[in-house]
Amino acid sequence: MAERPSGALGDATWARAHDRLVASLRDLIRIPSINPPDPPGAELAAARWLAAALTDAGLQPEVMEPIPGRGSVSARLRGDGSGGEPLLLLSHLDVVPAPPDRWTHDPFAADVADGYVYGRGAVDMKDLVAMELEVVRLLAAEARAAGRDPAADPIPGLRRDILFTSTADEEAGGLAGAAWLAANRPELLLAAAAINESGGVSVDVGGTRLYPIQVAEKGYSVYRLTIRGTWGHGSMPRPDNAAVLAAEAITRLAQPGPIRLTATMRTFLEGAAAAVEAGAGAGSPAARAMRRLASGDERAFGVALGGACSPVYVRAARALVRDTVSPDVVHAGVKYNVIPGEATIDLDGRRLPGTSEAEMRRQLLDRLGPELAAVATLELLLDADAVEAPIDAGLYGVLAEAITSADPEGVPLPVMAPFATDAKHLVKLGVPAYGFSPLRQDPAETYLDRYHGVDERVSIEGLRWGLPVLYDAVRRFCG
Repeated sequence: MAERPSGALGDATWARAHDRLVASLRDLIRIPSINPPDPPGAELAAARWLAAALTDAGLQPEVMEPIPGRGSVSARLRGDGSGGEPLLLLSHLDVVPAPPDRWTHDPFAADVADGYVYGRGAVDMKDLVAMELEVVRLLAAEARAAGRDPAADPIPGLRRDILFTSTADEEAGGLAGAAWLAANRPELLLAAAAINESGGVSVDVGGTRLYPIQVAEKGYSVYRLTIRGTWGHGSMPRPDNAAVLAAEAITRLAQPGPIRLTATMRTFLEGAAAAVEAGAGAGSPAARAMRRLASGDERAFGVALGGACSPVYVRAARALVRDTVSPDVVHAGVKYNVIPGEATIDLDGRRLPGTSEAEMRRQLLDRLGPELAAVATLELLLDADAVEAPIDAGLYGVLAEAITSADPEGVPLPVMAPFATDAKHLVKLGVPAYGFSPLRQDPAETYLDRYHGVDERVSIEGLRWGLPVLYDAVRRFCG
């Protein structure tokens, strides 16, 4: 196996880098960059904090503020130009709200406890912001040590430029962040490939460590379903009560649809099955479960999967093999004794690659049935197609090698994400994106449960393992 680039830096350098990484993550968590903005200007404050850190490293960052208080930041490290287009280190600065009830730590205090950093953004995604920042700091320090100006001169050993871009507004579609940059400042995103959020985090399946690397994400179609009933007096119930009709609509829409394995998910499930068979034996319960899943057996996703991994990964797998719809916001009625004549339901539809918005709409109307569809109006609010990046060349192989160099027993595999990221905007520029925020974590830790959840946290030892892995990937791709 090839020597790891991170091995050239020495233990003392990595110890300092890790301490600085944890400190940066905690500083970023303490900036409550909530989206929608609360308080206004926190995203800009986070962008300015990063700009100051990049300036201290000797770079010349730029802060963009297309909407007052909504800030993104970008900086460039230079290679010698012989290696092709840049590598983009992409991240976002905003986080979702975090009502503090049920949290065991203040969501914005960045407490350290039991080996974890707690706080909103710890995994989504200020951990990768801090990791990418630290890789940039290390490379800039190498330039200074060689007597070069990191803002203008090539970094020793780099053949490609590196773009560091951290954006606002990802949690609400990115219109004030990555979408604005793609339309107005594309040079801050244009690259051979991008490292983005959500991937490279260890998952224990039957005693085998898998490292799913995100190469695809589902599309989304957000609808508002309006149900028309008849207004009336609450003392005389009637079947065309719009709330009653809405309840029936929700029941029908919430039923899972048929399974369809995309190429990415078939590759993932077959690779996972082979890895678990090699580790635990083909006759083990986990191996048999994974093999049934890889076959596309619909019953397996309802029964066998529960024995193979934790519940959060069960939910993710079920979502990744079908188009899904989640009824999430319901409004009906004006007073307790007035039968509502209208109800609205906001639907979060997620589309597999190959499913168009028109097909998604047809699925929803078919589930409603002709009687409900006749009294319903389906309005499209937001829409974006699925995104897929190649795995047969380029950055994916470098990311996989960085994982196996650090954990020879680990198995990297391509996977799809059920949610959307700023990769939706990169695809408009022809930039493939790969989710890669490498962490080796305790088998009992359910990383996906921390996304937008209570007690969001990230392992300090996981960060210690992941930082040199990310450095290796950057160095190998750009070297």
